[in-house]
Parts: sequence; C-alpha cells; structure tokens
Amino acid sequence: MKEFDYIVVGGGSAGCIVAARLVREGNARVLLLEAGRDEYHPVLKMPAGYMKFLASDKFLTMHQTEPQAQLNGRGVIVPQAKVLGGGSTVNAMVYMRGHRQDYADWNHALGNQGIDWSWEALLPHFTAIEDNDHLGAPDHGVGGPMKVSHLGHFSPLSRAYVKTMQGLGIPYTPDFNTGNPFGVGFMQHTINGQTRQRCSVVDAFINPLRQDTRLTIATGAQVEEILFEGANATGVRYTLEGHPQRASACKEVILAAGAYQTPKLLMLSGIGPQDQLKKHGITLRHHLPGVGKNLQDHYEVPVVASTKGAFGYYGQDRGWPMIKAGLQYMLFKTGPVTTTGVETCAFFDPLDFSATPTIQMFCVPTVYLDRDVMGADPGHGVTVNSLLLRPKATGEVTLRDGSASSLPIIDTQIFGHPDDLARTIAGFRFARQVIAATPISEMVQQEIFPGAEITSDVTIVEHCKRMVKTGYHPVGTCRMGHANDPLAVLSDDLRVRGVNRLRVVDASMMPNIVSGNTNAIVMAVAHRAAELLMQTQDFVQKETADE
Repeated sequence: MKEFDYIVVGGGSAGCIVAARLVREGNARVLLLEAGRDEYHPVLKMPAGYMKFLASDKFLTMHQTEPQAQLNGRGVIVPQAKVLGGGSTVNAMVYMRGHRQDYADWNHALGNQGIDWSWEALLPHFTAIEDNDHLGAPDHGVGGPMKVSHLGHFSPLSRAYVKTMQGLGIPYTPDFNTGNPFGVGFMQHTINGQTRQRCSVVDAFINPLRQDTRLTIATGAQVEEILFEGANATGVRYTLEGHPQRASACKEVILAAGAYQTPKLLMLSGIGPQDQLKKHGITLRHHLPGVGKNLQDHYEVPVVASTKGAFGYYGQDRGWPMIKAGLQYMLFKTGPVTTTGVETCAFFDPLDFSATPTIQMFCVPTVYLDRDVMGADPGHGVTVNSLLLRPKATGEVTLRDGSASSLPIIDTQIFGHPDDLARTIAGFRFARQVIAATPISEMVQQEIFPGAEITSDVTIVEHCKRMVKTGYHPVGTCRMGHANDPLAVLSDDLRVRGVNRLRVVDASMMPNIVSGNTNAIVMAVAHRAAELLMQTQDFVQKETADE
C-alpha cells in the first residue's frame, strides 16, 4: 500500500487548490484522486466553448433528481463535473463572491465563536488566489494564480439589458465582488485577459506542479471507502482502471468530491444517518444524522422573447459565422468566441429595491432552454432568467444502494417552501417588465415563452413548475455547525465530527448557500482549508518538539 501525507478525494476546484498548497507550501506528499478524466478539450479553453458540452456526458455526470411532488412529479436534471478541475474546467467561468451577510450567517450557524468565517476573514483568501485584469486592492488581488477578467465581447442585447435595468431603477455597478452585490453590470470571469482563454484550477494550481514528485494525481479513480483504524481515518480504498487499490495517509484524508459525492462517500464509509446505513447493510462507524441533509441550490425560471434581428449569438456556432468567429479568435483574440454568451446580470429584490437582493437576473442573448424542458425553438431572441439566491427549502442526498459505482439519490425539494415560489414569481413578473421596457423592447419582437397570454397566478405557477432548472450550485450537504446542532457534520475547522483526521473542504461545508455563483467561494474556502491543515500540522510538530 502506497503511503502519502494527505489523500485528497476529488480533483475539482477545492481538491486541486488544497492539494497544490499542501505540496508547494506544506512540503507534503499528496495523492489527488479524481473520478473523471485528465483531459482538457481545446474547445473548453475558449470562453464560448463550454456551451458545446452542456448536454455532454463526456465531462459531466447527469443526475436525475427524484420526482418532485411540488413540481407535478417532474424530476430535474442536475449535472456534476466529471473531469480534473471539476466545475472550473466546464463551467461558465463566472467569478462571483456573494454577499457579506452570507458569511455572517455561516458564523451564526457556528454560534459566533471559534474560527471566523466572515467576509473580512475570507477576503485575504479571495485576493491571494486572484490575478485580476483591471481591478486591484483592497478588494481584488493582482499576481495570484487565478486569472480574472471581463469578457472580450458584449452583444447589443447585453448592452441594452444593462441600460434597460437602469431605466427601471436598478443602478449600474462596476464590481459585484465587494461584498454587496446590488445593481446591474457586466460579470467578471475566470478568463485570462491577455490570451482570452479559460483559467481553470488545473491551469492555475496543478499544471505548475506536474513534474513535482510530491504530487501524485490519479484520474479515473473511483473511491469506494475511507479506511479507519479505530476513530482515525488512515487512507482510502479505490479502483483504478478496474483494479482495486489502497493508499494510506499519515496525516489526514480530505474530502473534496462535491455536494453529491462527499456525503455519499461518508455514508459508504459508515458515517451518516443510522437508518440509511442499516437500510443498505453498511456497518455503522459513527451516527451523524446531518450527512446528506441541508442540500441547497440556486434555481431559475426563464422568460423568452424573439427579437427583430440578430442581436445575440444564435447561429454563431455553425457554418460561415462559426468559421469567421474562429479565425477572428485565433488571429486577434477578439470577437464572439471571447464571450461565454452570458455577459451581464443584476442583483436586486423585485419587491423592494432597498432590501438585500433575493434575485440574480441573467440576460442570455439567444433563445436558451435547458435540455430537460421544451417550449420554444432555438432562434434569434433573448432569455431573461430569474435565479433565486437564497431558497428556504432544503433537500437531501441519500444512498441508492451500498455500491460506490451507483449514483446517489438526490431530492432537491425545489419550491418546497412557499416563499421560494413566491419570490420566483416576483422575479418572473419583473423579467417581463424588462423585455417590455426601452431600449431592450426596441429589439424584442414578442414574448414566445411562456407567451403573453399566460397572465393569471395559476398559469404562471404552472410555468414556473414546468421550467424551473438548477443554477448548477449545489451546496450544504455536510454543513459546518455548532456542537449543539444535531445536523452539523463539520466543526468550524472543517473536521468531520465523531472521527479524527478527516475533513471536508468542498461546497458541502456551507451552512447556507451564498448569493451568487459558487466557484469563487469554493476556491477561497479551499485556500483557507489548506492553511488550516498546515497550521494543524505545525501545531502537532511543535507539540512533539516540546515533548
């Protein structure tokens, strides 16, 4: 059995950063295990390229959620990245930090004591990671490994959206990442402002260490169980190319497999709700009822309108327009390929502009609907998506069976709380005001989905239930919490309660979801998690020396 200082399970945004810091700054021997492939398709390097893979099983695992009674029995597709770099390799590259109140709520969940998870405490980790193309101190970092910039191209529809929202009373903001995201503006992305290529955590953190013998990367590795000696995590059992493997960790095992897979692995290893484990014949190691609970995500509902002309990106991915755009990108790093196609958004509360934002509203300059719904043909148009920032309903992740190769059961509970549906309806109605207001209305031909005839509360509710989709931001299934919280899985230093030498560093650690896209937050948490791990080891070494 091979021996390492640390084993990191999951090679996504969190796992890559933790592994890289432990090697580079902690001088540790690290095994990084990723179930997906170590492959970076050239198209994914292009900002517009990720759209080619939204419905692909090559880099994504497509989970089908449980039928939702409150959605008339509909089950929603929820993808998860299946590639080294995780979401940072396949996502839309939006760089968004959330609202400072989100982090105050984390501290509140911890009883406002112990390790500080406030905005102020995490800001140094955001800035340490970042190399911003045009923004600097005190809110942004310059010289870090992760490139951040604005997009290289904006469509006429995006520009019209920003001006329209200002006319409706939503002020312009040049930077959503100062702790108070409010207003309308253009989003920052994890894109190199010079080369106009995606910057993933693989680019930023892993590739510089490819030749470092202290880092071992195994992709296509399916972790089946965390190994223990008594209460101490000592390693993992996994399969690689069909062959069973074991590896030991002298110091700690670190879980970074994401909000679906991390609780699944804990339960397969005997840590979780007693009834779940008994049901599937798994020997109980530690009863931890919160494992898999508290699943949260962002959810969005669209309004779609056709336009009077080609103001967006429909048809740009085929034929002569695609060839022309590709040549422009290769020769000059300009044009439509330098955009993700989702360039702008607005943060606000549609019921009270003075309140903390409850909606993040995106403008997509084409007819855009998710793969599991129907209702409008692709074409020249605009889609205004109203995304709910802090849903009150929580779902759960449970085991399908006792096999590591089986996907977990995911119950999202979308609209499981009446306030979530009410807020979504308010956002939907405001989206209609947007496409009816100038200057964007001058480009719009007509609303095509759900259609102008859908006006009653009953029909709007049915539209929301039919069309609601994930925002691709699952969190919370192994949340931090106070010692007296029966559903808290982690302590304030990310340790799994009831066992030793085992931590969780991915999005499942969040007590509550943050107000915005989650990749930037996951990276900052992972950066801090590596620091906590190194501080722990420094303390252990000091105690040993003192003895």
